[in-house]
Amino acid sequence: MSVLELVETHPAHLTPLMAGAHDSLSKSPAIVFDHHDDLVDQVIAKVGKKIILGLPLAIGKPITFVNAIYQRAKKDPSISLTIETGITLEKPTGKSFLEKQFLGPFVEREFADVPDIEYMQDIRSGNLPDNVTVCEFFFKAGSCLYSKQQLNYTSTNYTHAVRDLIDKGVNVIAQLLASRTSDGVTSYSLCSNSDLGLDLIPELDKLKAEGKAIAVVGEVNTNMPFMYNHAEVPANEFDFVLDANSKPQHHDYAIFAAPNTSISPEDHLIGLYSSTLVKDNGTLQVGIGSLSSALTYSTLLRHQHNDDYLKILKQLQIKERFPVTQLVGDTAPFNHGLYGCSELMVDGFLHLYDAGILKRQVFEDINLQHLLNKQKITTKVSTDTLLTLCEHQLISEYLTESDVSYLIKLGVFKESVVYKNGVLHINGQKTPANLHDAQCLQEISQFCLNNELKGGTVMHGAFFIGPQEFYQGLRDLTEEEHKHFCMTSVNYVNDLYDHMLGSQQLKQVQRQHARFINSAMMVTLDGSVVSDALANGQVVSGVGGQYNFVAQSHQLPGARSIIKIRSTCVRDGKLQSNILFNYGHTTIPRQLRDIVVTEYGIADLRGKPDHVVYTELIKIADSRFQPGLLKQAKAAGKVAKDYEIPAAFSNNTSESIHAFLAPYADRNWFTPFPFGCSFTDEELKLVKALKKLKKQVSTPKGKIKALTQSLTIRKATEEQHKLLKRMHLDDPKNLEQRMTQKLLINALR
Repeated sequence: MSVLELVETHPAHLTPLMAGAHDSLSKSPAIVFDHHDDLVDQVIAKVGKKIILGLPLAIGKPITFVNAIYQRAKKDPSISLTIETGITLEKPTGKSFLEKQFLGPFVEREFADVPDIEYMQDIRSGNLPDNVTVCEFFFKAGSCLYSKQQLNYTSTNYTHAVRDLIDKGVNVIAQLLASRTSDGVTSYSLCSNSDLGLDLIPELDKLKAEGKAIAVVGEVNTNMPFMYNHAEVPANEFDFVLDANSKPQHHDYAIFAAPNTSISPEDHLIGLYSSTLVKDNGTLQVGIGSLSSALTYSTLLRHQHNDDYLKILKQLQIKERFPVTQLVGDTAPFNHGLYGCSELMVDGFLHLYDAGILKRQVFEDINLQHLLNKQKITTKVSTDTLLTLCEHQLISEYLTESDVSYLIKLGVFKESVVYKNGVLHINGQKTPANLHDAQCLQEISQFCLNNELKGGTVMHGAFFIGPQEFYQGLRDLTEEEHKHFCMTSVNYVNDLYDHMLGSQQLKQVQRQHARFINSAMMVTLDGSVVSDALANGQVVSGVGGQYNFVAQSHQLPGARSIIKIRSTCVRDGKLQSNILFNYGHTTIPRQLRDIVVTEYGIADLRGKPDHVVYTELIKIADSRFQPGLLKQAKAAGKVAKDYEIPAAFSNNTSESIHAFLAPYADRNWFTPFPFGCSFTDEELKLVKALKKLKKQVSTPKGKIKALTQSLTIRKATEEQHKLLKRMHLDDPKNLEQRMTQKLLINALR
């Protein structure tokens, strides 16, 4: 249900947000500008030259306005500009010569017409002026490890971002919008970023009422998918809107898209194990990246090729090795389907929707939701629906006017049904409103009933980002399909507490069998999780919503937190375990430990004593590190001196994974890019070679070996010459380029 619909039809029952929207009917209409400089003039005139600008994370940033106000501050040192935001997206540039040569044509093709965010370019070049400060509460992963931006990082939960913005004195907020005009009335959609705006705008309205100078700014971009329900807000929620589409020859810039990332065999195994923990008729939250895509892939495999899926699990001895899958998981097709409740709505949810998996609808009526959960009714409307509602005293046998209104609101009755003095009128038909009488009940069922309940939601999300195909998929949804997708407040999604859009009781009933699945960098043997920062304090990304979802999983009956990690990584040129004895920083404390998944299996940690937690994690570690971890655990008295790692968990090697998945290559299963690839065939070959070369030269010994091998290279093959030409290395100009060419040819062999 949209904000507009609530305002228009339920003024007596407004939540705080809706009350604010209702008050907005008396607010001045937004002033629309078709040029960014005019908009900047008005913003400065309204709030002055000390500007604290709040921007949404990722693709919700209004780039034209942001660049304009930033350039104004660069030219006028008397302006003090502080930008408070998260995840400032940048086009990939590459650090080394080879990376730059590879990425140049790729970026030009894939990010055509996507503008750069100019304050970020100046941060990278060291040219950010003294009168501008940029603070972020979440970095694009790894993007600011060695940046001065580490100084300006704000550590906070995503759900506390609105509070922090208010405390920091934000006086301008701005975000990208979509617009539509229906019956002469224009409304705006918060689109990809309903996350903070729905909570922030009412708070800013309160400050305006106290006399504070504040500007709420929107920027229209027709390429942004228009999202309905909570995301749709009245036009006068904004003070100023930038919309240049009335100008001849104007074209809105392209939205930043995240290309599909490659899924490694190890990632696929993590996704496969995780898919066995997802409960039919349940709730799903996932994160971004290849681990999320791997989970989506195996979930689709489970639903669409269940016999083969079960055979794969049998080969892995899932039941015997990981009994938690039998206790809390499921491996059958999704007959009832899933409901998505995820901070981030990724393209995987759309794949699940198209496959008929994301189909469990939740409703804003808690009594109705209880009946659906208990399978007393379904979303299909029938005579049984009426009788069940009556049995549970939600309506009476002799329908009243309020009963009829309630049935119309739920979608049980058609909107054309009219109640008058105990009689139902519809299209010339009249029948007594009496469910007790068989003849009346038959006539009511024949003339008054709809086919489906209305108002059901299959997906609540706070923000979205993904590949271009994902955005097009959202744009291609019919209006009826759009009603099932609700972009909403991050506080509504990430927390269980009462919210203006829904009570805690409602959320608990909706989020049955919840599986909150997140990724992490490392986990320690006591079950603590490291997701956002390093031991030395350097921030890799941010806490975001992970802590909220983990905490929520311990509050909700039947819910589980699932943390996915790769068992190893290369740090400082050295292979290291991501399962560690201890670490200098943790994101999730050990008392919130639950389920951890690596490519080698599943560790069920919740409620277990330490000796079980330690050994369960060691069992799913890479075998090269198991002896060392076990030695540390025994030395600390956390594992019995005579404990030995079971034979079934002693062959945790990359070779075993590749051997296990090899037979499925002929069926084109578990491929690197199951959901499409942005790279050309030539580029895929180069990616493989560049990864190989990077690994080769990551250590001094490896670098010497690679250089020695490259000296034997005499001439490139015809195919290699084509790839060298793509990298502008077919005709090297100096000694460095000649050596680089030979190293690349060696890696291509």
